[in-house]
Amino acid sequence: MPEIFIDGVAVAAKDGQTVMEAARDAGVYIPGFCWHPQLSVAGNCRLCMVEVEGETGGWMDIACNMPATRGMKVLTNSPRVRERRKVMLEMVLLNHPVDCGVCDKAGECMLQDYHYEHNGAPSVSTVPKVRATKFHDLSSRILLDNERCVLCSRCVRFTREVSRSHALGIVARGDHSLVRCDEKRSLDDDPYSDNVVDICPVGALLSRRFLYKSRVWYLQKTPSVCPGCERGCTIDLWHRKAEWRLNALDARHNTAIERVTPRENPAVNGPWICNKARDLPDLLERARAEGPMLKGRRVAMAEALAAARQLVEAARRPVALVSSWGSNEELAAAHAALAGRFRCHVKADHAPRPGERLADDLLIRPDKNPNGRRARELFGEAPPALEGADLVLAWGEGFDFADVPRGARTILLNAFLAPENGHADAFFATTLQTERAGHYTNFAGTVSAFTPICPAAPHTVDAEAVFAALAVRPRVSA
Repeated sequence: MPEIFIDGVAVAAKDGQTVMEAARDAGVYIPGFCWHPQLSVAGNCRLCMVEVEGETGGWMDIACNMPATRGMKVLTNSPRVRERRKVMLEMVLLNHPVDCGVCDKAGECMLQDYHYEHNGAPSVSTVPKVRATKFHDLSSRILLDNERCVLCSRCVRFTREVSRSHALGIVARGDHSLVRCDEKRSLDDDPYSDNVVDICPVGALLSRRFLYKSRVWYLQKTPSVCPGCERGCTIDLWHRKAEWRLNALDARHNTAIERVTPRENPAVNGPWICNKARDLPDLLERARAEGPMLKGRRVAMAEALAAARQLVEAARRPVALVSSWGSNEELAAAHAALAGRFRCHVKADHAPRPGERLADDLLIRPDKNPNGRRARELFGEAPPALEGADLVLAWGEGFDFADVPRGARTILLNAFLAPENGHADAFFATTLQTERAGHYTNFAGTVSAFTPICPAAPHTVDAEAVFAALAVRPRVSA
């Protein structure tokens, strides 16, 4: 491990590290647009320039591509370095539009931050800016503003090195260079395409889903877990801060998921997520079930629980279909309440959608349910079987009432509005993962936590509470 000196402080660099990597590991931040820890070195922006002290006056070079060698003495904030960064930023800003007032990247833009820290001066240009395409359609999900693009090539390298769709490239030269889709490939075919919006250092790549929806300083991010497959990627759900609550518009704006971004987790998903995770608002914000019912008749929660307990006590051959979307806590409560009394089977709440990628070697897994592993650990691997049942307790989605044996009674727990809700003998509207805290165990056994972003919807109940209320002692043979 070579020892180098960064701004006079000894730093133990790892073998093979660059100065950029060693500095960041030591807590020294060196600016840069094009460098990304998960991508190859491009050296495009030259903003990570540092000074290396030497007997002949030293020299300057980019830290992202400079090997850390023993005894090296690096200055990251010397007068020469600051002047070089100011000049580089002047060049980047030469044709960059002053769109900050309407740009979705405002508040997260690296160019804004670097200009404030390393330049902060008005433009020195006296000629009109070079105009380029605005709102170019890269895909059905992403727009490109070429005037804002700083040609860092992060997006291009992502599609070549991470998602491997090879969908993006750079055409033309100089100040006419443009990011464009490959003529033979479509960015729509890349299930990880939205990651390029995250890694774009400026407001060039824009998500259609988030376009002009909210300023980031109005939002807060809450840690959660993507339930889209058994990978269980850790994510951040962005929603409106309480202090910026809207009073004149629809109250749903105050609890809506404005966007979904990855929460970096080396043990699960690294810094990436797939596009299915970005579309979680479509899944989680569907029409909700509105409260407990008995054969479609709205009743109080106490009445529904009493009726469900009577159904359980009267049953002789009860079967439970356990949700693979239940949290570890809910599954434990279900096991404690049902395992001694019911014949239990784990069901898949969601199957792959038409055209959805089933699996790959990056993140996507074939089981489209987040907690199947933990459910099967508790309730076994046997496929669902309802033959001979006189009571069916179905928890979650993916349940077909046509499979219920003739004459059998039903208890249904579901969060969303569905026709079958009114057919159940006892129905309970349950909470979502955005309304409660819990944990999922992914396919590899890694446990990840999610936390609520809003209060539970009216007249809903945690499945955990329903199971606790239904708990009965196992029947004892005479």
